[in-house]
Amino acid sequence: MTDRDDKPLMDGALMVADRNRNDRDRDDRDRDRDDRDSGQSRDRDDRDDREDRGEPGDGKAEEAQDMLEGLLDRMDLDTDVDIREDDERIVLDVTGEDAGRAIGRKGQTLDALQFLVNKIVNRFPGGRRHVIVDSGDYRERHDDGLISMAERQAERAVDQGKVVTLEPMSARDRRVVHMSLAKVSGISTKSDGDGLSRRIRIIPAGVSAGRSRGRDDGGRDGGGGGRRRRRRRD
Repeated sequence: MTDRDDKPLMDGALMVADRNRNDRDRDDRDRDRDDRDSGQSRDRDDRDDREDRGEPGDGKAEEAQDMLEGLLDRMDLDTDVDIREDDERIVLDVTGEDAGRAIGRKGQTLDALQFLVNKIVNRFPGGRRHVIVDSGDYRERHDDGLISMAERQAERAVDQGKVVTLEPMSARDRRVVHMSLAKVSGISTKSDGDGLSRRIRIIPAGVSAGRSRGRDDGGRDGGGGGRRRRRRRD
């Protein structure tokens, strides 16, 4: 499938999300502004979730399933939605002939659907449930690939003694990378940029992030540094 084929699907999935895009981008920046120091904020979020969290049998799973099926129908996709839930989360598994199209390019359509379903199902403050929209084991395979890539780039940063900048990625993917590299000694991670251009920088211990800026992502250095020697005329 070409990117052009995916565009109508993305437009359909993001139609409602457009109204919340600015809020989401601001939340993304706030969530991982202090990337390696985010342990306290995650603990606070966990406490808030425990205090105001729903539970299996509260009807949220069925509501989320109905909402997702409605969105997929509007996108004219031939799919089914199965439910898996436990005390921590609701997983909606998209299956069927068009399941691959529901994933979209780099999982963008799946992420948009998940964002929409969570916003609608949790529109009221009480009994919040975290909803994950998946298709087969896509999320697991995607995360495994992210972690493998991040570990290779961390090794490269240490070996070369310079900052390595990763490609822009979603807030969810950045969190996966930050959490996986938090276990790696000798490096730290930091996010730079805003919105869709926000990306992770892997910084080896003892290397200044500012000093290496511009050399870690293939940026042009302009060449010809330093003063030019003037030709002496006789």
